[in-house]
Amino acid sequence: MRASRTAAVLSALLLPVLALTACTGGGGRSDSGDAVPPTARGTNPLQNPDGTRPGLAPITADADLRGARELIGRVRTAEPGPKTGYDRDQFGPAWTDNVDGVPLGHNDCGTRDDLLARDGTRVEHKDGSACVVTGMTIYDPYTGKTVGWSKQQASKIQIDHVMPLSYDWQQGAAQWDKAKRTRIANDPLNLIPADGSQNASKGDSGPADWLPANPAVRCSYAVRFAQVSLKYELPVRPADKQAMLAQCGGK
Repeated sequence: MRASRTAAVLSALLLPVLALTACTGGGGRSDSGDAVPPTARGTNPLQNPDGTRPGLAPITADADLRGARELIGRVRTAEPGPKTGYDRDQFGPAWTDNVDGVPLGHNDCGTRDDLLARDGTRVEHKDGSACVVTGMTIYDPYTGKTVGWSKQQASKIQIDHVMPLSYDWQQGAAQWDKAKRTRIANDPLNLIPADGSQNASKGDSGPADWLPANPAVRCSYAVRFAQVSLKYELPVRPADKQAMLAQCGGK
């Protein structure tokens, strides 16, 4: 029963990839020079408000850019509070499936494996498991490259919290109960598998201090940051909102 439930959920997540050509960017090249199919490059975040579809595609249409600026414009701003008391454990066990109120919670797979399956292609699983991802090909929106990944090179692809957890803490999550902090830590809206060195260089920075190396997805990244902010009613720092608007052609 557990394997069949999980397989059904993962299948449902991967099916939209085949139907989202209109929502994705153009083709590209992998590290080996192979063509990257457009359907492997992710989804326009404006068309993915719950984060259940893969990755991030560039936002290029004028109407979408206007929509992006309007969405970012709704984000509240506030200066950060102290980092005092912050600890990763305050946001629950890492990649727990025991989380309420977010897509993929209680589906019998850990969050990390859910996200790898969401964004990867040619996904391989551990023998006897419908959950544990051991290999895949994945497009990294932060660098614009497609890479082959295996569990033996786990740190090559890491799961980025778009709005970092320590940032959340300073912007108001310190006042939440642990259940709500566990939600934001495991919500697919706030999670993107990406190049490990990009994730490490980001740390707990907001968009004023860090943006993806790939300029094509910087507006998309700003939109996703705004979507998390709005969903969880967390303000962003004033400089971060200004930077987010600038990525989408605003001021």
